[in-house]
Amino acid sequence: MKILVTGGTGFIGRHIVWRLAAKGCEVQFSGRNAVAAAEVIRHSPATVRWLPLDHGTSAATSTLIDATRGCAAIVHCAALSSPWGTPQAFAQANLNSTDEVLLACHANAVKRLVHLSTPSLYFTFRDRLGIREDEPLPPPINEYTRSKALAETRIHVAGLAEAVILRPRAVFGPWDGTLLPRLLRVMQRGPIPLMHGGQAQLDLTCIDNLVHAVELSLTQPLPRAVCTYNVSNGTPLSIEDLLRSIAEQFRLKLRTRRLPWRLVDALARVLEISARLRGSGEPLLTRYGAGALAFSQTLDISAIHNEMGYRPVVTQEEGIRVHAQWWLAQQGARA
Repeated sequence: MKILVTGGTGFIGRHIVWRLAAKGCEVQFSGRNAVAAAEVIRHSPATVRWLPLDHGTSAATSTLIDATRGCAAIVHCAALSSPWGTPQAFAQANLNSTDEVLLACHANAVKRLVHLSTPSLYFTFRDRLGIREDEPLPPPINEYTRSKALAETRIHVAGLAEAVILRPRAVFGPWDGTLLPRLLRVMQRGPIPLMHGGQAQLDLTCIDNLVHAVELSLTQPLPRAVCTYNVSNGTPLSIEDLLRSIAEQFRLKLRTRRLPWRLVDALARVLEISARLRGSGEPLLTRYGAGALAFSQTLDISAIHNEMGYRPVVTQEEGIRVHAQWWLAQQGARA
């Protein structure tokens, strides 16, 4: 099976490339960073090919169309995932890339598209437990979620024969450059604020479990033309328990400070306003980042279980342990 993985130099994309190559697929992956591409190729268990590609440029669509001739599927991972950024940056990374992928699917009659989306679409500043995919979405909380919601809409109206939209919650594992690294930097600097007593319930997703969900999405028959699925480890835990587990496995001292949400929210608002006025980039604390630690958000994963046979293949504890071992090895190599 010939498969193209967009964003294959990123954290999630590279793991998908490696798994598909190990399964005997003919894999081509796109990305902008030649150094990261070389790393992906170096760690691949089989031959994979890199497609230099910058989404949103004049040549991107024709390059994708040429590359996807004979492809059975496209896994669309390329995206800008951040709580902070300009509408233009998110449009180029998340909307233009999706438009280009859809054009390539139509041009070459690609049988199936697997699109990586986000459960950040569900977020609002209140507790939400057991969220189902068919629940109405709240207004977008930031430009990132706005762009991802629009990308999903474009897939629904594109008229593809087969498409799967995955919404994985808080993905972590080796080569993660976003989720745990941000948390680890805060832990190393000083106390982590605990709002609502640190009892907010969170879902996480080990990278191996997400890759397993992608494999199922590529190979299982679909009950509908476009299927949307939540993905997680299926084992929610409190933010306080998560921090304790991370501190233990990553060999860090855990320092926390219990603060009222209103105080943290006010500080985040001030920092965001200051960052916008100065044009200084992402502030140290965003309202979304703080809210994700203050309010519960857990997902109902029964749909992907019942319709695709998904079951987590790695436990949460094992996933954190493996990530910590990799991270500690990286720190030792740098030292």
